[in-house]
Amino acid sequence: MAACKCGGQAELTQQEKELQELFDQYRGYKGALIPVLQGAQDIYGYLPKEVLEKIAKELGIPFSKVFGVTTFYAQFHMMPRGRNIIRVCLGTACHVRGGAKIFEAVKEHLGVENGETTEDLRFTLETVACIGACGLSPCMMINEDTHGRLVPNAIPDILNKYE
Repeated sequence: MAACKCGGQAELTQQEKELQELFDQYRGYKGALIPVLQGAQDIYGYLPKEVLEKIAKELGIPFSKVFGVTTFYAQFHMMPRGRNIIRVCLGTACHVRGGAKIFEAVKEHLGVENGETTEDLRFTLETVACIGACGLSPCMMINEDTHGRLVPNAIPDILNKYE
């Protein structure tokens, strides 16, 4: 239980309960760091510093190691991410067919750069080397949805479909 400002005990949040269950699941498990980081990111949507500190304490490993693993792997994120993850393909087929123009149109529409999240946490924009849909190039994915044969002026209508 966490102490509240009144000096009493506050109830754990749902996320804190889930994190504690995750720790219980991996307690004493050799090699638990990466699965615990993955689970914690699933719970919070990203890995805030406070959560990394709890992970280090619970697993009995230095914070520097937890931080090092978190920053080494691209799958981990230390900043909040959008509800919708946009991955614009810049692989060879998409590049040849105008992938850069699609990326520019998305950037312009959202007002963010590669790797950034909109202020309202609606979108996170990323580029990828290939999404495996070369026959649909140029293409992008939003969450699990693939959008292909794109033209820049179609971007606003596509993005407006996502809350």
